[in-house]
Amino acid sequence: MTLTRAQVSEQLERIGRHPSRALGQNFVVDPNTVRRIARLAGVGPGDRVVEIGAGLGSLTLALVETGATVTAVEIDRHLVPLLRENVEGAGVTVVEADAMAVDWGELLGEGPWALVANLPYNVATPLVADLLDDVPAVARMLVMVQKEVGERLAAGVGDDAYGAVSVKVSYWATAKVAGLVPPTVFLPKPNVDSALVAIERRPEPATDAPRDRLFELVRAGFGQRRKMLRRSLSGLVTPDVFEAAGVRPEARAEELDVLAWGRLAACSLRPS
Repeated sequence: MTLTRAQVSEQLERIGRHPSRALGQNFVVDPNTVRRIARLAGVGPGDRVVEIGAGLGSLTLALVETGATVTAVEIDRHLVPLLRENVEGAGVTVVEADAMAVDWGELLGEGPWALVANLPYNVATPLVADLLDDVPAVARMLVMVQKEVGERLAAGVGDDAYGAVSVKVSYWATAKVAGLVPPTVFLPKPNVDSALVAIERRPEPATDAPRDRLFELVRAGFGQRRKMLRRSLSGLVTPDVFEAAGVRPEARAEELDVLAWGRLAACSLRPS
């Protein structure tokens, strides 16, 4: 049984709390929505799921209904007692921790894990990027984020939202927008639509180019995205490198997919 709007409101009133703007708290209070998220996540018996920002446990309980084993992470010490009250009886492991600082290796151990979460808008992008970079135990994700953020995470070359974080995601994984969620299912109601983004980690990164160099170039290119690459990458990439990599120096950052960025990175480190 998941939590309704009335139940969430009553529990918050009981402890004298309001959703924290500082923590980006917008609780999903529609049982159909949390069950839809659990269904789109494709988890079930035998799967291990970690949820970040569990709040009072509405999505947590929907994930439990699938038969998955769930670990719920929540930073708000005021909510954790209620979260425990709501979900520990269903076999959920509750962890009070900051997802941006927790030792994921210690918490999760070996993979694979699925991450399913309604992520706070203010940490969604860096959190997804850090998990892809540093937590290989997380093999797939279904995250609910602000619609614009979701479009950036899943964008490809030619999409208006394509940017540096799109390349980051594409390096590690495949991603797609799996659905949209209206503001009306949240408490409080946000001013924007949300998107559900499905991210599946690749068995290996998309390119074997040196990772640090690749993202150094990506940051430089998108940092001056209106400029041609010969200008935005000046001092990092020489004309002969563009030629060797098969990349036009007149191109702009948003015209390059992750494989092209990989070629530039690899060629820029070869002895001349």
